[in-house]
Amino acid sequence: MERKIARFNERLTIQKNTVVTDKYGNHKNVWTDYFTCYTYASTYQYDKENEAATTNEERTINFEVRYCTELKDLDSTHYRVAFHGDSYDIQTVDFMNYQKKTIRIVCKLAQKGGA
Repeated sequence: MERKIARFNERLTIQKNTVVTDKYGNHKNVWTDYFTCYTYASTYQYDKENEAATTNEERTINFEVRYCTELKDLDSTHYRVAFHGDSYDIQTVDFMNYQKKTIRIVCKLAQKGGA
C-alpha cells in the first residue's frame, strides 16, 4: 500500500551502535545519530499476558519511511530509533517486498526520555 507523501510528517532519527575508544584505550559501545528522515508513525498499545497471570503494557510503534540507500542495511541488532525524545528498540524491519519504495520498522519502547 502506497502512502501519500503528506502522511510522512514526523521526524525520525536512526541511531547506530558504534564502538569508541576513550583516552585510556578502553572500548565502549555508544549510540550515535546515523540518519534522519520523515516517517509515518502508526501507534498502538496492547496488554500482553505472561505466564505469571500479570499484564505488561507494551508500547509498540510502526514507522514507515521512504526507502533510501542509507537504510538498505538496517537491522535490529546494530540500529535503534529515536522519536519524540524516546528511544525504541527495533523488533523487525520489513522492506515491503524489496520494491525499494518504503520500509516498515516495528519498534518497542526501550527508554523514555532519550539516550
